[in-house]
Amino acid sequence: MSTGTLLAIVIPVAVLIVLIALAIFLDRRRQRRLRERFGAEYDRTVEETGSRRVAEYDLGAREERHESLDIRPLAPDRRQRYAREWRGVQEHFVDRPETAVHDADQLVTALMRERGYPTDDFEQRARDLSVEHGRTLEHYRAAHEVDQLGSEHRATTEQLRGAMIHYRVLFDELLSDGNRPGSGRS
Repeated sequence: MSTGTLLAIVIPVAVLIVLIALAIFLDRRRQRRLRERFGAEYDRTVEETGSRRVAEYDLGAREERHESLDIRPLAPDRRQRYAREWRGVQEHFVDRPETAVHDADQLVTALMRERGYPTDDFEQRARDLSVEHGRTLEHYRAAHEVDQLGSEHRATTEQLRGAMIHYRVLFDELLSDGNRPGSGRS
C-alpha cells in the first residue's frame, strides 16, 4: 500500500475520531451544565421522559422560554409587604392549618406573578421556576401536593406543617432573588 493511500485512509479516520471525541465532550459538558442548573429537576425530567436526550431537549426549551419572560426583582417596599403577609399566613397556621397552607400557595403564586412569572397552570409554573430555582423546585412540588390533599381534608397536621416549610423555602428564594449576590440579576 502506498503512503498516499495510507494517508488517505488514516487522516479521515483520525478526523472522525476527533469529531466523535469532541461530540462526546460537548454532550457531557451540556449534561453537567444542565445537572448543575436544574438539580433534582434534571433527574426527575429524565425519569419522566424516559430519555436523557429528550429530557435535555425539554430543559433546553425551558431555558429558551425563560429567556423570553420578563422576570424582575421586587422593589424593597413590595418585598417588605410580602414578608409581612407571610408572617400573617404563618400566624394563622395554628388555628387553621389547611387554610394557612392554601394561603401560602396563593401568596407564592402572587409573588411569582409580581416577579413576572406566568401563573396560569401549576405544571407550567414549575417548568418556568425550574430554570432559576431548580434546586428548590421539589419543595414547591411537595407543598403543592399537600395543599391539594388539604383542600380535600386528607392531609395530616404534620404534612401541613411540612408544606409550610416547603413553601417558605421557595418563598424566601423568590422574595430575595433579585438582590442576592450571584443570582444572575443586575
